[in-house]
Parts: sequence; C-alpha cells; structure tokens
Amino acid sequence: MVLLKRASVLSADERIRFPKPQGEEEIAAVGGNLSPGMLLSAYEQGLFPWYNPGDPVIWWDPAERMILPIGNIHTSRRMRRLRRNASFRITFDAGFREVIRYCAEVPRRNQEGTWIDEGMIEAYIRLHEEGYAHSVEAWEGEQLAGGLYGVSLGRAFFGESMFSLIPNCSKLCLFALHDRLEERSFSFIDCQNYSAHLVTLGAFPVSRGEFKDMLNKALQTPSLRGSWNHLSVR
Repeated sequence: MVLLKRASVLSADERIRFPKPQGEEEIAAVGGNLSPGMLLSAYEQGLFPWYNPGDPVIWWDPAERMILPIGNIHTSRRMRRLRRNASFRITFDAGFREVIRYCAEVPRRNQEGTWIDEGMIEAYIRLHEEGYAHSVEAWEGEQLAGGLYGVSLGRAFFGESMFSLIPNCSKLCLFALHDRLEERSFSFIDCQNYSAHLVTLGAFPVSRGEFKDMLNKALQTPSLRGSWNHLSVR
C-alpha cells in the first residue's frame, strides 16, 4: 500500500499512474482526491475508491473481481413476467443527481450506513457532467422508484450502486442497462464485490490478472461519452 501525497486536482483529460498492490494486498493506495482525472485513472487501471466518510480515499485493487459478462445475464421466469407487465418507465441519465443521492440514503439489507458521502456524490456528479458517469432510472408516473449509476469507459461499465423504493425496480434498471450495453457490444459490467444475488444473475469472480486483461481489451474501443438519454426505453 502506498500513501499518496496531496495530489493536484486532475481534469478529465489528465491521468496519473497508480502503484500496484504487493503480493496479496488489495489496497493500492491511500489518499489523493476524487477529481475527474484521478477517478478515470483509477478505473482505467482497474481500481475503484471505497472508504468510510471522513477517512482518506482508499483505492482498491481486489485479488478477485465480480463481473457480469454482457450477453450472459440470467433472467428468471418471474423477472421476465415482471419486465413484460411492468408499468414502469425506464430512462437513462434523466435523474443522475437524484439516483446517486437515493443510493446514499436508502437503507440496504445487512448494511449499516453508507460509503457514499457528500464528497463522493459531488465527484460523480462532475464525472457525469463530463459524460463518463451514467444513471438508469425506473419511474412510476413522475415518481422515481429505483435506479443505479456507474462509470462507462471503452466497452466496460463499472457498476457503483443501486436502490429500490419499490421492490425489483433496481433489477429492472439493471436488465435495461444490460440490454442497451449488449446492443452496443459492451464486454462486461464490473460488479466489484461478490454477492450471492449477483451469482443468480450470471456474475462470477475472476482473478485480478484476468480482470486487467479483460479491461485492457475493453478500453481499446472509444468510450460512449456524453448523455445516454437517447437510450431510454419508454
């Protein structure tokens, strides 16, 4: 683990090189900031920030990474029926600020508190304004019922968080995201950490080396940057 000196704020066009974890370590570095260029540098090198509010930024490079290959998502009979019959309207990038704030505020089962503090919210809003961070929303009428957000680089989508105010709405957003990514020949959704629920959807863990190889291939294609509002389903 390397302690980063106080780093300059980097624009979306600037990059830094992160250190590689030693041996079985999973933390590449501590410190720095969440400026656009630093966040994009991390994602391009297979890292992501995750830390407790009030603590320095921790840049993670896990030994195993949970991924959902595009074209391999598992849809249960119940979910297929829900997708056919649901009256929810699905949009992209129509409410990024609302989505990330709900992700920070809506309680999750078996989880105390949130890692999404005000600094992280503002950082990802800036990344959204730069055209790299995107959201998917499920609406019931004019009410936001669920959503997710993440970062898109090349043909990789890095999932960050999701929420539901109505059961299964975040799943509807995930399936809609998968379908749009499949249409545009994306490679995978990075789910970061293992969960049994993700396994039921078709996700599985890969080693750090395998993930970096997949990521490098995905980054060979230019990013689908800018608003994704035109991808809205209905």
